[in-house]
This record gives sequence, structure tokens and C-alpha cells, in this order.
Amino acid sequence: MHSLVDSSLLTSVAYSTDDQTLDLKFRSGIAYRYFDVPTTVVDGLLAAESKGTYFNRYLRDRFHYQKQS
Repeated sequence: MHSLVDSSLLTSVAYSTDDQTLDLKFRSGIAYRYFDVPTTVVDGLLAAESKGTYFNRYLRDRFHYQKQS
């Protein structure tokens, strides 16, 4: 699943249900991959009125991540 999002923080969200990896691309151009993210968290992010607030509250510093090149 890959979605462009309307957000002041993010430009796109991609999620693999097979391995529960979440790829986030930020407006800064930097991309990160988050590991072992439950589908419910991704659904919440996509439904959130403020993607940035949701990211900071439910994703940031809660899951192992890797900066993508």
C-alpha cells in the first residue's frame, strides 16, 4: 500500500502488511523505514486529521527505524 498524503510533515506513506514495515517520506526529503508497526497504527495515521501530531504521539520514538538513502 502506498499513499500520497496531505500533510505539512509527510509527503507519502507506504506500508507492507507482509513484514509490517512502514516507509514515511517527509517534506524535508528524508525517508525512514519503521519496523514492526501494527496495521492499526498505520490506519490511524492515514485517518488522522493531523498526520504530524499522530506521528509524534504514536510513531516517533516508539518503533525501531532506519534512515533510507
